[in-house]
Amino acid sequence: MTKNTYPGHLILLVSVPGGGKGTLLRHLKETHPELRYAVSCTSRPIRPGEVDGENYYFLTVEEFQRRIDAGDFLEWIQQDGGRYYGTLKAEIIDRLERGEVVVREVEIKGVRAIKALLPADSLSIIFITAGPWEDMKVRIQQRAPISEEELMHRQQRYEQEIQFATEADFVVENLNGHLDQAKQHIDTIISDILAKTKS
Repeated sequence: MTKNTYPGHLILLVSVPGGGKGTLLRHLKETHPELRYAVSCTSRPIRPGEVDGENYYFLTVEEFQRRIDAGDFLEWIQQDGGRYYGTLKAEIIDRLERGEVVVREVEIKGVRAIKALLPADSLSIIFITAGPWEDMKVRIQQRAPISEEELMHRQQRYEQEIQFATEADFVVENLNGHLDQAKQHIDTIISDILAKTKS
């Protein structure tokens, strides 16, 4: 299949569970208003403080399946004990065609699906790592209540996904106590990508 070339650019933000990509994403929204942000869909329950249509589109399992069947997703996966996550085509492709630079928070399986559909020069992957599993476990438990079963699923994902760093275009270390350095690093990466996209 021939991959279409787009005037815009897609930046995929990926991390291990609890790596802090949400924090860095909020930072980018504050410091780079020229970027556009794709909102993912999920069937997981909404967490305290989250807003439907801003953090995620929160769909029922039935609605998610209906949209899969309709071909609405660019990519989708099922993980964390059966929960669905996915990216709507309208959130990405339409914007790339308009020449926009789009940021998408995505799971690793989704990255591989998107890479198969988009040309390499339309895509950059930033992987966020934040230390060993014990540090990640503390972060995850502090963020929201979580069952032992779900924590076990997260650990399994961490052990698999930490290996993805070698496939990313950029790696940002978001270590405990070093958030400012992580913010500075990701700012530099984004600025370089924007400069190349405009040239």
